[in-house]
Amino acid sequence: MIGAVIDLGTNTFNLLIFKKTATGNKILFNHKEGVALGMGGINHQTITSDAFERGIATLENFKAICDQHGVEQIRAIGTSALRAAENSDDFIQAAYAMTEIPITIIDGETEAELIYRGIQSAHIFEDKSIILDIGGGSSEFIFADKHEVIKSKSFEIGVSRIYQQFEFSDPLSNSDIDAIINYLEQSTKGFFDDIQTNILIGASGSFETFYEIIENIDFPSHTHSQSVSKENLRQCLDNLMKSTLAERKLDNRIIPIRKIMAPIAAVKVMWLMDKLDIDTIYISPNSMKEGLMEHLF
Repeated sequence: MIGAVIDLGTNTFNLLIFKKTATGNKILFNHKEGVALGMGGINHQTITSDAFERGIATLENFKAICDQHGVEQIRAIGTSALRAAENSDDFIQAAYAMTEIPITIIDGETEAELIYRGIQSAHIFEDKSIILDIGGGSSEFIFADKHEVIKSKSFEIGVSRIYQQFEFSDPLSNSDIDAIINYLEQSTKGFFDDIQTNILIGASGSFETFYEIIENIDFPSHTHSQSVSKENLRQCLDNLMKSTLAERKLDNRIIPIRKIMAPIAAVKVMWLMDKLDIDTIYISPNSMKEGLMEHLF
């Protein structure tokens, strides 16, 4: 059976096509498209008309790709932007009318569980670890080991929400960074009190961009988690936090949708590393869409 999963993220739509066999799933096609579904409206609980059109057009393109690959079943999952939008039903109905792709909106708890399942399929846990999926609308923090999720929560503190909530200098000023950190502290208050680990697993997305900047190579596809040194990651994050948008626009290693918000993602990761005294970092190619593939088909 050839199946497909679509992750309708706040910033990026992800398409994963695979063939299900007796020995496991074989990836046939893996693609991401910057949509910015939450741009202009996420903090007002709406999908703007421009974002609406971009989302539908991307799904039409994804459906054409699925047809080319002979996909028999598609599972599409909506996350933070669609969870919050008062016109999400309109989007879901329009998407189905144009593509016949049914969209299911999941809650943050389910999203965190699927992220863990995706990570599990690409990472060998040494010990208890904190998983971070940075996200555009929400960020998921998952404290887990190789057996189970010990504690997790999805917070509505994605980079798109933060970007649209504050007015930032270019590059970020020290007061901008302080404002982001204060916002993160207040939003996650109490969650980390009983979490002890020095291992961070970054879930795909922006973490792949960090890896490509550090190593100056494409992130290895269809592979296991990759390690990066604490020193190299900190240097990368510091450089991004100090960079201007014009400088990031010249960096081909940063995909267009992330050029605007990469410094915010960098602040978030640096904050978490400081908070938990992280010294071991892995970057996983897998996240929610792989969890969907493994456990919803």
